[in-house]
Amino acid sequence: MNDEQQLIERARRGDMAAYEALVQQYETLAFRAAYLITRDDGEAADAAQEAFLRAYRALGSFRPGAPFRPWLLRIVTNLALNRLQANRRRLNMTERYTRQVLVETGHVSIDGLVLQRDQRQRLLQAVGRLNPDQQALISLRYFLELPEAEVAATLKIPIGTVKSRLHRTLAKLREIIQTDYADLIELVTHD
Repeated sequence: MNDEQQLIERARRGDMAAYEALVQQYETLAFRAAYLITRDDGEAADAAQEAFLRAYRALGSFRPGAPFRPWLLRIVTNLALNRLQANRRRLNMTERYTRQVLVETGHVSIDGLVLQRDQRQRLLQAVGRLNPDQQALISLRYFLELPEAEVAATLKIPIGTVKSRLHRTLAKLREIIQTDYADLIELVTHD
């Protein structure tokens, strides 16, 4: 414990080698904790890595003499749970969209469903290449189908700003789709 406290104190003063020693000591535990929550190697690795970054940034608020492991595991657990919830929200959104398409079209062939699912996935990939603010704007306005006034209230920006940002964001999305997802161009050619 004494060695750990010395490493923490050195890391607080900016000694990266000391923090790297802490990371090496706990990286397997952090990954395992995240994996038990996410059940996905990639998500667990990302959560553990982000936890170490956040822990480093928060070392100034770490209580001297306190054990490092429970503090780190709390950060890992919270991040893994956040990732799990975000994945569930994305999955639920996709399922709702699929049900809506089935209701609107009356019936859809298996080939049609596969094509629609593929197009949805590729559209989400294209949207994922926008910056986070633009992704939020597209998600609120088009995926959740909120009116512009609600988008403005949600983002705490004027409605005129929503309109201008939507215009620029859709132009950027069209550019991404024209360059890398040409088969989706009909999905974004009408407003």
